[in-house]
Amino acid sequence: LMANDMQLLELWAAPLLGRLQPAARSAMARQLARDLRRSQAQRIASQQSPSGAPFAPRRRRAEPLRGKRGKVRRKKDAMFAKLRTSRWLKAKGDGNVAEVGFFGRVARLARVHQEGLRDRVDRNGPVVTYPRRELIGFSPADVQMIRERLFTLIGQSV
Repeated sequence: LMANDMQLLELWAAPLLGRLQPAARSAMARQLARDLRRSQAQRIASQQSPSGAPFAPRRRRAEPLRGKRGKVRRKKDAMFAKLRTSRWLKAKGDGNVAEVGFFGRVARLARVHQEGLRDRVDRNGPVVTYPRRELIGFSPADVQMIRERLFTLIGQSV
């Protein structure tokens, strides 16, 4: 259903975007990519998939609560806190494409969680099947935001 919505949106927007100058189209794609990155990061922070379902909870660690010298380790509740930062979750846009995704070393880690694959916990650690946690995807709110942003940006450019 969501892919169909995106195809309909693309069919609707393509003729309008084709009338814009290349510089205006590039600026629009960059702005749209930034907005999508922001919404994806907020959704990841709230620990929800694009459909609105909560992420599968994190497995409990087998390591002790106390670290070196008796200091109590703080439990970090939110998963992917660093992954959703602008250092790793990138937004790119040019005249033809607006992209939001993970690039570089963390792309593999994000793909393992996105698709629910098997991977090693540590370099020499056990192999674990991770539950599927969709980090990147279009929610209904994202599709609506894209539609509204296109109306606004095309209205300013014409």
